[in-house]
Amino acid sequence: MSFFARPDYKSDTTQFIEQLRTQKPDLEAKQLAGRALLWDKNVDSEIWQEYNAAEIPQQPYVYQTKA
Repeated sequence: MSFFARPDYKSDTTQFIEQLRTQKPDLEAKQLAGRALLWDKNVDSEIWQEYNAAEIPQQPYVYQTKA
């Protein structure tokens, strides 16, 4: 065993998360459900390619008027 090993030490953050998980056992399921609302989506690659093809390139000097 290493001299620097501290097996009994738990940071305040770890203690807080463990306490939160014991108080709210359904927390992880709620987090996954919330993530599924916005992030876990199937992307239609055909529509995405059409979107990228329709993009107009930006001019180098955006705020310069064409006078």
